[in-house]
Amino acid sequence: MCAGYLFQTDKHYDVSYDTGDKTIQCGRHVDIFKFWLMWKAKGTMGFEEKINKHLENADYLYSILKDRNDFELVFEGKPELSNVCFWYIPPSLRDLPKSQERNKRLNQVAPKIKARMMEEGTIMIGYQPYGDLVNFFRCVFSNQATRRSDIDFLVDEIVRLGSDL
Repeated sequence: MCAGYLFQTDKHYDVSYDTGDKTIQCGRHVDIFKFWLMWKAKGTMGFEEKINKHLENADYLYSILKDRNDFELVFEGKPELSNVCFWYIPPSLRDLPKSQERNKRLNQVAPKIKARMMEEGTIMIGYQPYGDLVNFFRCVFSNQATRRSDIDFLVDEIVRLGSDL
């Protein structure tokens, strides 16, 4: 099956590290077994703590991005899950009115920044289009070790990598 919104053809980096299109669930093998083992080890309360931490991280990223003029949120309002979807708006696009031309140029921003991320090895975040929405970053919190300083670094690094676009 082809899921065009997951497997973009405009990637500007070596795609041999992308393994999502090699499994049925577009992810890693035997995920349910790992989930069951973790639940047995951590219990329901342990899972609640982990999930709450991911939701807190999503809220934190949202709170950073919502008031900035160099980012736009794809969905208004606080995230209900651990996903935060957003566009980085480089200086060259900030004063342009929303239009097809702006969208055409904005569509190229996330792939170019992602290529720079891969080349430098500093951060890893995915991007995708959705329906009429052009490519946007999709930050999914799933690592219990993620700290607020990591989120601050993510935002700063996107700005650094894309400020000349």
